[in-house]
Amino acid sequence: MSSDADYAAFLDKANQDTGSAETKDASQKKSYGTKSVNTAVPKALEQVEEYYVSDSDEPFEPVALEFDGDSVSADDLKKLIGSDSVEEVKGTGFESQYKKIIDAVKAAGNGTVNVYRVELSGTRAEYYVVGVDKAECRIVGLKALAVES
Repeated sequence: MSSDADYAAFLDKANQDTGSAETKDASQKKSYGTKSVNTAVPKALEQVEEYYVSDSDEPFEPVALEFDGDSVSADDLKKLIGSDSVEEVKGTGFESQYKKIIDAVKAAGNGTVNVYRVELSGTRAEYYVVGVDKAECRIVGLKALAVES
């Protein structure tokens, strides 16, 4: 910078508002994850306020996907959410750590609950805790984003 006036002009330009607050908020919120709702969500699942403990401690969100079947498999979930990387989680203590989540999904569905891990990118994954609501022809449950470093 050759003079104080040039430096002041530089600072003024750097401090200018580049858009409305709404635009900035929308652009700063990066959407991660898979689409998990395409039908009515059971009220009991909307009221669950639990967090998945990881590097980000994200809240569980409702899952309600149209489905015609008696039980859900990893392949079924792959097709419904459009992901290539879905694996069932077994024997990790998930049931004891997230008992409230498991109980809510059991109550909303047919009593059977499966837990799946969906690889997103890098250190991000989603955990789906789901069951089948045969009467309403849908998969119901909760999911949470996990950041695992």
